[in-house]
Amino acid sequence: MSLVPLLIQLVSGAVGGNLAGSVMKNSSLGTLWNSVLGIVGGGLGGQLLGLIGIAAAPSGSLDLGSIIGSIAGGGVGGGVLMAIVGAIRKSMAK
Repeated sequence: MSLVPLLIQLVSGAVGGNLAGSVMKNSSLGTLWNSVLGIVGGGLGGQLLGLIGIAAAPSGSLDLGSIIGSIAGGGVGGGVLMAIVGAIRKSMAK
């Protein structure tokens, strides 16, 4: 796999994590941890979608569909992981 789709997934994951943190203020972990969890979730989400065949092709081609798939997979993966960890943290604090 090419490095460019992975970088797109990581950056969009950080954005997705921070966006999820701003929407779910009670579960937000702060900008730093929202970004870290978003990056991890973006990488994982993008890779999972790539294995299914929705995101970037294994050859790493950079057509418009692959770029949009990488952005969507990374952003959603980052947001989902941040939301999960934030909800777990919130429930453990009670």
